[in-house]
Amino acid sequence: MNRLFPRVPRWCVCIIAVVATPLSAEVRLPSIFGSHMVLQRDQANRVWGWADPNETVTVQIAGQQHKAQADAQGNWQVQLEPLPAGGPHRMVVQATNKIVFDDVLVGEVWICSGQSNMAFPVSRSYTGELAIASANIPQIRLISVPQVGTQEPQKDFKGTWQVCTPKTVANFSAVGFYFGRQLHRTLGVPIGLIDNAWGGSAAEAWINRERLEADPRYAPLLAQWDQLAQTFDMEKAQANYQKRLQAWQQQTRAARKAGKPVPRRPRAPRNPLTGQHRPGNLYNGVLKPTIGYGIRGAIWYQGESNASRAAQYRHLFPLMIQAWREDWGQGPFPFYWVQLADYRPEAKEPGDSSWAELREAQTMTMHQLENTGQAVIIDVGEGRDIHPRNKLTPALRLARWALARDYGLDINYRSPEYRSMEIEGNRIRITFDTFGSKLYAFDTPEPVGFTIAGADRKFHWAEAKLEKNNEVVVWSDQVAKPVAVRYAWADNPVCNLYNAAGLPVTPFRTDDWPGMTDGKDVR
Repeated sequence: MNRLFPRVPRWCVCIIAVVATPLSAEVRLPSIFGSHMVLQRDQANRVWGWADPNETVTVQIAGQQHKAQADAQGNWQVQLEPLPAGGPHRMVVQATNKIVFDDVLVGEVWICSGQSNMAFPVSRSYTGELAIASANIPQIRLISVPQVGTQEPQKDFKGTWQVCTPKTVANFSAVGFYFGRQLHRTLGVPIGLIDNAWGGSAAEAWINRERLEADPRYAPLLAQWDQLAQTFDMEKAQANYQKRLQAWQQQTRAARKAGKPVPRRPRAPRNPLTGQHRPGNLYNGVLKPTIGYGIRGAIWYQGESNASRAAQYRHLFPLMIQAWREDWGQGPFPFYWVQLADYRPEAKEPGDSSWAELREAQTMTMHQLENTGQAVIIDVGEGRDIHPRNKLTPALRLARWALARDYGLDINYRSPEYRSMEIEGNRIRITFDTFGSKLYAFDTPEPVGFTIAGADRKFHWAEAKLEKNNEVVVWSDQVAKPVAVRYAWADNPVCNLYNAAGLPVTPFRTDDWPGMTDGKDVR
């Protein structure tokens, strides 16, 4: 007999055996499914989850019944037949256990994504008080995805669908809510909004790293992050912060004692490896758990974090959209975005602008990919605040795109765009695609916001005249032989050209001269 391991009574062995045997795994679904959710109408919708290996799972809703057998890893999925708008329905998922989702509606589902201007809540917007007071809209449903930055693909997130009320809408995306509210008012069907925006996020963080690795143009960017992953020490950063904090506390006490201004408190360190800039982080941690859920399309408000690399955005942004569409498996679903607003001080003289170049990259993306569009808001920004509080106007301009392109309304939805130029002596004539609407100079009789240059590539403020045929003639006494024109080409341009529906003319340039962000491919 081994004295170190005395004999165990048989009844104890039985108990140990029972405890050690894995319990049957209950069927479960990711959090994107739940009570109060909205399913996309008029299309087959995938439902998926996990159970015991080889277990049979049954899904029932609206008279439909679908069965699936979990694979060896416990994964299962079914495909719901298309449902018309309406509800409420009950979804029942059953295996060894039963899950019941009540108050399920069928309507239009949109992803609301991007960075802080999409995350900006209803409560902080200019029209927030009125919007919240009237937000008892039970056919609008909201769900928010937590901010998780990781290189490991996530299967689920912590979140639940909520019925739109003054309480639930206050901290929801303002652009997303105003967009969804307009769709609901116009279409009269349930609306589901999925908010996954993360302030300050970079476009590359929303793309699967493998896709970036497949394109040599992103090798320097990935190498920069790989180097940081090898060298960054969060413990060291935290220790350095504690030293700075102690010094600040001493300086603060001394300043208060002497009646002097208190120095600014040092900022606590953040781990960039788990943040919203690292390539792939938000794809894995935020987007991945929702990919495959039935949607109509996506709205997007982002670009500020990529403005210093605007030339790169010309191919990075289209890559992101294509990657989302391919992974979702719904074909080229609608993808509409907000073009960057005006921001920073107004320039005294014409010059280069990274924000203008980013806007140009956004416009170029619209011409590269089908079912895309942009809401131009060059008139909505605030020079001293990167977060314009007018979120209603961008949302309504996005809604115009969706209502016209996806729901068949006969309305103006697209900002006028530059078409061509013709040199006429010391003047240049600009023609536009106006998409059926007349041009209009707001507030002053003639357009402002144009600059003109000769072969020396030096731009000067220009005079302009709007003619009856929607053409604009541009000139400057300082440029005898002009070769190029730019409009609203600045971080914060002063410009006033619209169409009759109040949609601003899209900023543009007629030249293709190198910009200030050309060749910048790392952060």
